[in-house]
Amino acid sequence: MGRLIMNELIQRAARDIAGSGYTIALTGAGMSTESGIPDFRGPQGVWTKNPEAEKRAYRGYQDFLQDPGRYWKERLTSSTGALGELGAREPNPGHHALVELEKMGLLKCTITQNVDALHERAGTRHLLEYHGSFAKLRCVSCNARFRRDEFDLERLMREDRLPPRCSKCGGIVKGDTVGFGEPIPEDVANQSLEEAWKCDLMLICGTSAVVYPFANLPRIARQKTREAQREAAGSLAAMGRVPVVTIIEVNAEPTPLTQDGVSDYIIQGKTGDVLPAIAE
Repeated sequence: MGRLIMNELIQRAARDIAGSGYTIALTGAGMSTESGIPDFRGPQGVWTKNPEAEKRAYRGYQDFLQDPGRYWKERLTSSTGALGELGAREPNPGHHALVELEKMGLLKCTITQNVDALHERAGTRHLLEYHGSFAKLRCVSCNARFRRDEFDLERLMREDRLPPRCSKCGGIVKGDTVGFGEPIPEDVANQSLEEAWKCDLMLICGTSAVVYPFANLPRIARQKTREAQREAAGSLAAMGRVPVVTIIEVNAEPTPLTQDGVSDYIIQGKTGDVLPAIAE
């Protein structure tokens, strides 16, 4: 993308966001890789280089269901895991730019696929972690979430008292990250749908838009636009009642959202470069 065209699109995005009534952001792995966190299936991806790690990941949730105690023992005695030490990674300029937009009162909510907790560490306040967070634990019964240090997991293992139990309802606690075959927690799923439905601008940052049900959120927002246009056909007043959605992608490459006409336009580049320019 030429520099002149990119600058024009950045200015357009800034105007659109400034003029919106309710902007939300959806973020994906492209933001994490810019903080040095490897992806899974790319040329240098974790699973590309270690297929056995992918097999273990696919089995993880089923292992938990079959024997939660053993699941926890294996987690506590294994190596650091597929993504390494996520706690050592730092938020990048893209994360901080979204925080600035939130502080301006323009960005109302960030919904992320990423489990690295970098949005939270950057200072995002209204955050929905769609696939959970490596830094948290979650009760599978009531969805209560806990910081990892709220449980002495090593002591529970020594005393043969795994799995941990929820202090609110007594349910079994697992890692907050959503495993393969595990439903998206109902509270996060419902809040994300609500945000997608009420936004009038959706900023999609660094996601390939192929992982479902997360990838449905832009399509849900776009469907609302079509309904608004149909209602408005016979009455101008209808357009005022149901806002039209603007969907902007910031991504290194086009996605199915680009190809299917779900997004209005795409700014091709790194989120760590484009988002700070929009915020500025």
